[in-house]
Amino acid sequence: MIQGSKFVVTMLAAGALAASASIAFAQTPTRIGQFNDWSAISYQSANGKVCYAVSVPTTNEPTSVDHGDNFFVVTQRRGQNITYEPQFIAGYNLKEASKVTVTIDGKSFSFFSKEKSAWTENAAEDPSIVAAMRAGSKMNIKAVSRRGTNTSYEYSLSGITAALNAIESCK
Repeated sequence: MIQGSKFVVTMLAAGALAASASIAFAQTPTRIGQFNDWSAISYQSANGKVCYAVSVPTTNEPTSVDHGDNFFVVTQRRGQNITYEPQFIAGYNLKEASKVTVTIDGKSFSFFSKEKSAWTENAAEDPSIVAAMRAGSKMNIKAVSRRGTNTSYEYSLSGITAALNAIESCK
């Protein structure tokens, strides 16, 4: 993907994330920086500044279905004492009560799903997931749509460490 289109996609993600987080209070997202396949973005919410690293998948399977826009996000919300919260955001509704599997260089983590998003089942695992992302080269996501379609995505982890470093001091 060329750098310009990657910027457009991540800015679209920024707007969607800011809008879903706090429609009444979110301001226009600000790009902190682009780091290979990851962007660092911030916006002001009612509870303070929110910063996050975001990327789009490099592959979508099966290729015969419309996946919508999918993102993997790691959020920092100092005002709410949230540090490096990983989240998968699908471009479609996920199967109710289904699990999403996140695999980073062979190590798997289980996420719970609600509507179009999935988070770690155990927040105590968040630091392990982020550490695996920093050390890894690729991440795979397996999910099931509300219609029962098995989907999978591959994300490059090139640039994740720099993007996380860029949001580290989010205040």
